[in-house]
Amino acid sequence: MSRPPPTACDPARAVASWPLTRRAAQLLVVPVADFDVAGAAGPVRAGTGGILFLGTAPAPTDLGKRLSSLVAQAPAGVAPFVMADEEGGGVQRLSGVVQPIPWARQMAASMPPDAVRALAAGAGRQMNAAGVTVDLAPVLDADARPGPNLVNPDGLRSFSGDPELAALYGLAFATGLRDAGVLAVAKHFPGLGGVDANTDVRPAATLPITTLRSGGLTAFQAAVRAGIPAVMVANAWVPGLTRLPASLSSAVVTDLLRRELGFTGLVMTDSLSTTAISSVPAPLSSAAVMAIGAGVDMVLFGSTLTLADRAQLAPGEVERTFGEIVDGIVQAVWSKTLPEARLNAAVTAALAAKGVDPCAGGGGGAGAGGSGAP
Repeated sequence: MSRPPPTACDPARAVASWPLTRRAAQLLVVPVADFDVAGAAGPVRAGTGGILFLGTAPAPTDLGKRLSSLVAQAPAGVAPFVMADEEGGGVQRLSGVVQPIPWARQMAASMPPDAVRALAAGAGRQMNAAGVTVDLAPVLDADARPGPNLVNPDGLRSFSGDPELAALYGLAFATGLRDAGVLAVAKHFPGLGGVDANTDVRPAATLPITTLRSGGLTAFQAAVRAGIPAVMVANAWVPGLTRLPASLSSAVVTDLLRRELGFTGLVMTDSLSTTAISSVPAPLSSAAVMAIGAGVDMVLFGSTLTLADRAQLAPGEVERTFGEIVDGIVQAVWSKTLPEARLNAAVTAALAAKGVDPCAGGGGGAGAGGSGAP
């Protein structure tokens, strides 16, 4: 008598077998100041989904070796993303291991798109060689104003004030990163061009949604059609759509990005450690729960424009904050404030972006409990 065919594995169901704390940790990206890789060991051993380099110090020449030792400590072989903002111009976190490249606006003004793709591919290969797997770039915001500064977060970070050119050059940059095996992240959805302030220093509004639909949003529509793998959501609120910061709003993440634009890739927040978020007001752990509930898959914290409060980036403080956010997510699931299915969907999306198949046995480890396991 023939046996029935095996039941196909559902990735979300496989993820549900992980301990709840492991699932929560997989959604967080912890900041690492000035390449203090060893200081991130605690969150990595706890299963953090990623680390993000911040600061202005040059990268050590043995960064790849240090990262290899760090990610080897990740549970069940699920390595964290290693992220950096390597946009060009004044936003390059990997000096010392990655070649300098011009500001985005300068690239668009002086190079054809193919040259921008080649430039990004070269930078991406150097990132890859150093163990960095994700570039928080390109900026797809359409902005032609001065900046970046405390009023305008974009300025020279934008390829152009014309959304079509911003998309053309931004996607050329993203394609170059893909050629080098680095994950590109389009930002800052739904578009910060024309924003009335910098969300790092105070709450800010984007242009009204009706204006965005015929302007800045079109660059992100083009990116979704082109298959961009990841999108970062802004912390500005969107007049006519939501009074919440976009990163905490289901109207932005689920309704606009997912349903209307049809995006199926990885969604992450901009840093939630900003005045725009703290003014909601909500503790950082509650803001993370709100973001995940709104449809976000990964949460960033600790990054600001100036890194003025260095105490928040000390390894002990980062690990404490990481633990508080993990606990907040776990408590939200237990209290049903955050649906467990939403948590599992976010973890599944994060793993898919890493190329990890939870049905192949990665993640849970021996003795992993179900939904009630801490």
